[in-house]
Amino acid sequence: MTAPSEKAVQTAARVFRERGGVVRTAEAAKAGVHHATLYWMRDAGLVERMARGVYRPSELPGLSKHDISIVAARAPSAVLCLVSALDFHGIGTQIPAGVSIAIGPKEWKPRFDYPPISVYRMSGSAFWKGREEHELDGVKVHVFGVAKTVADCFKFRNKIGLDVAIEALQDAIRSRRTTPAQIMEYAEIDRVARIVLPYLRALQ
Repeated sequence: MTAPSEKAVQTAARVFRERGGVVRTAEAAKAGVHHATLYWMRDAGLVERMARGVYRPSELPGLSKHDISIVAARAPSAVLCLVSALDFHGIGTQIPAGVSIAIGPKEWKPRFDYPPISVYRMSGSAFWKGREEHELDGVKVHVFGVAKTVADCFKFRNKIGLDVAIEALQDAIRSRRTTPAQIMEYAEIDRVARIVLPYLRALQ
């Protein structure tokens, strides 16, 4: 492969810096970086491929929560949810088998070669309320907060297990990461208030 000009490589390096270190090929193209430049930089060991269409400089330290960074970079409108959100917040003992994300009712469903993902469709307040924004390895990550995640676990208890929801509720309350009132607020939004309430009362 023919080496790109020094200017082309410098432009690509600047684009990586401006975007916090993780760049999708589509973003790079819009910023004036030809895909051939990215491929040459990859072959030269200057950048590494995180997933299809996602690159980062090789000199950066190892990624934390690597899988989440990949998904957030390629599906920026998705929201980390359920077991993945519990793990992100350090609630409970569940180990995610993949990355769980929520998307809107009419959004394109992302597909990945890696990492494995589970996609949940949410709408209205159930999708827009209770979000937080964090930065992970230079990538903006949208994740539901602790109270919203606990309520969601009860809403999707048939898919993730009622035991997961109960453990999340107990750990979130006992660690004082949220309050019963906050959980009930989102339980009302998720229409599971009648299901959550008895378990909350049992903790009092």
